[in-house]
Amino acid sequence: MTPITRREFVKGSATLPLALSTLTAGAQAAMPFESFDVVVAGAGHNSLLCAAYLAKAGYKVVVLEGQPTIGGGVKTAEVCRPGFKDDLFSTAHVGFSQNPVMKNDELKLHDYGYGEYIESDPVMHIPFADGAAITVWRDIDRTCETIARVSKRDANTFRKMVAEYKAYTAATREAAEAKTGIAPKIPLAGLWKRRYAMSGYQLTCALFESDYMRRGTLMCGHLGSIPPSDPDTGGQAYSLVNYQIFGRVVPKGGSGTLAVALGRYIEAHGGLVLTSKPVTELIVEGNRCTGVRCADGDSYRASKAVVSTIHIKHLVDMAPHALWGEEFLRGAELFQPEHAMISLHYATTEAPRYPLPTGGTISTCEAVICPRLEKYLLLNYENVTGELKLDDPPGLQIVSPSVVDPTRAPAGCHTVKIETNLPYYLKEGPEHWDAIKDQVADSLLNHFRRFAPNLTPDKIIGKFIQSPLDIERMNPAMWRGSAHAGASNSAQSGPMRPVPGWGEYRMPIPGLYQTGACTPPGGSVTGVPGRNTAAVILKEFGTSLEEVVKKT
Repeated sequence: MTPITRREFVKGSATLPLALSTLTAGAQAAMPFESFDVVVAGAGHNSLLCAAYLAKAGYKVVVLEGQPTIGGGVKTAEVCRPGFKDDLFSTAHVGFSQNPVMKNDELKLHDYGYGEYIESDPVMHIPFADGAAITVWRDIDRTCETIARVSKRDANTFRKMVAEYKAYTAATREAAEAKTGIAPKIPLAGLWKRRYAMSGYQLTCALFESDYMRRGTLMCGHLGSIPPSDPDTGGQAYSLVNYQIFGRVVPKGGSGTLAVALGRYIEAHGGLVLTSKPVTELIVEGNRCTGVRCADGDSYRASKAVVSTIHIKHLVDMAPHALWGEEFLRGAELFQPEHAMISLHYATTEAPRYPLPTGGTISTCEAVICPRLEKYLLLNYENVTGELKLDDPPGLQIVSPSVVDPTRAPAGCHTVKIETNLPYYLKEGPEHWDAIKDQVADSLLNHFRRFAPNLTPDKIIGKFIQSPLDIERMNPAMWRGSAHAGASNSAQSGPMRPVPGWGEYRMPIPGLYQTGACTPPGGSVTGVPGRNTAAVILKEFGTSLEEVVKKT
């Protein structure tokens, strides 16, 4: 069982028929020996956002992406059939919509084709095999009505949780933004500390009495691929609360419209975005990172900074090990992947229709199919042993944005994405995924049909299957099939990510910065790492992000 190296990624990375690109002929004609203020290695949404702020500040920026198109995990492609726009990974942009870049309109990304959000309501539908169902709406009364059908006590508990969570998040936000230094008192602060320190499984089971609410809550809490049996995952007990309060907005036209808009912004502000330029080496002169070298031999020099979104497992091999220091290298060696993802994409002539306990059916942008409750206690074990227990199926996340956004598919048709976590390291080795992925996909699809029986084989007119190994091949930053770039457990979160002591976007080699999902908060479409990295760099350049934002 030989793990894939970055050299193998560069040599044999998958080329997909991607639908969205930002590049102009002028950008692709740039000379490799041209000097820049900042060189950015990788074009995920965080590195693009960082580059956009630096370009707005007036610095000459070049972004180098190894794949044929930009976006990383924020990418939309016509992989099933022409006209069907599939989000390869992310779909909901809740975090990014709340980022100051959008809330304060800092980059005016609407002018570049991004920011028309669609509010999906209902937010989430959770059907069960016995015909019961829970539906989360933006209206709390309507949500509690569906919960009360399975447990009146849980409906009352949920209503109380929403009120407490609103008060807690409002107080913590005020404390973080306090200008006077006198922060407001956070209600039940000690209780919240204990809640978050518990495992999601423990807290969820303590809060809810019904098997339905426990399973639905944990399934939605697990969408970030963190097992709810792990400590410090108590926040997962508030997954449905979050959905009810904040919703799950999706960008019109596809998740990839964000990457496209950022690419356009960078080019409009004098920067370059080059694709099919995988970075393989850091150029270090006088113990300072001064540029990068690509697989084709081209080099790009940076007079001020190099920004990387390359996974830390690959980055450390791009410069002499002595420059990183022993502690950093040993910390990076211990960095662990999250539970890998398998992603099934289908072009269909109908949206999934879920039978309702009150009669009729419902079609939603998002739904989850829950495993049995005890499955959450077995996830780590199954991941370690590499066993596929398809007769005891995992939970499924179902995403069909065409239900709320008709631009995603031809008239009357739909896109359906089914995702779950399965081991990367099979007992037979990760390469065994090439032999079994279609069989596994069929098993998962057949399980899903128990909950959406209308999606019969004749309704599926195209498919694209991504095994954990395919995901790794497609994007080196999704190391070992980790769509969020690595486990976000207590050993790898906050200041511990990617290596303890190096969670503030700087790297041990002067002139080198790291952004993207390998730095806090890790994973999801928030833009927080990208914006924070820009703030750190701008401060070291002698200005501030706030000053740059004010520029017209």
